[in-house]
Amino acid sequence: MSQSVAPAPSPLFDQVRFVLNETSHPGNVGSAARAIKTMGFGQLVLAAPRFGADVLRDPEAIALASGADDVLANARVVADLDAALEGVSWAVALSARTREYGPPNAEPRESAALAVQHAGQGEAVAFIFGSERTGLSNTDVERCNALVHIPANPVYSSLNLSQAVQLIAYEVRMACLGVERGGAAANAVAALAAGAVNASVNASANAGAPHDHLATRDDVEGMLAHLERALVDLDYLDPDNPKKLMTRLRRLFAKSHLEREEVNILRGISKHILERKIRR
Repeated sequence: MSQSVAPAPSPLFDQVRFVLNETSHPGNVGSAARAIKTMGFGQLVLAAPRFGADVLRDPEAIALASGADDVLANARVVADLDAALEGVSWAVALSARTREYGPPNAEPRESAALAVQHAGQGEAVAFIFGSERTGLSNTDVERCNALVHIPANPVYSSLNLSQAVQLIAYEVRMACLGVERGGAAANAVAALAAGAVNASVNASANAGAPHDHLATRDDVEGMLAHLERALVDLDYLDPDNPKKLMTRLRRLFAKSHLEREEVNILRGISKHILERKIRR
């Protein structure tokens, strides 16, 4: 029988979405819906699931949702990860392995605290889980602001997708409740967030940057595309042999946590480079 979603104990919960990218098994979708509902969340987004929108009506998914069929029924199915992250300011990639390149690393608890601090400023945040067989690609990870590896038993570190979702949802719930309760609990969340990823991620925020002026993930993505075109026109970036230039720049900007004004400055520089090239 369908159950209604209980009121979230804090509006922070409404700012958090859980994204399953290219999920293969309907059962995992249902189990993920159940996992996030037990922790008070309701936003589930499926990016390019193997069975398309039909996965929401799959008998196995419905059975394993087990009381969270409302979350399952309201899950959004979108074409790709870019669509799933539309409007998201802070995105966290979950991966079973570390990457040589990509965003800074964070522990699950630290990433939850940092995400909730962003949610507290009215920003949408997302936790992204890859497919059961291949996980997230390097390109997917590079779209994110932080990379989380769950420190499971190194002898047997295999986690089912829905188990990983449950673990992260619990950490985010505890961070949300800590902020809601205030006092020492809120201070503990703030302390975790301040030490998350590395100090440079929060440098601008800790220096007193107004949070409503921080650039969204979409802002930064647009700036990077603009900058890439400018670097190609300058002959600094060879599109046929780009190596790791844009990957390194992504990592640099992920650490610095840009403000919108800073993004606009970089886009202005890119615009003038392109216009100067045309005039010549």
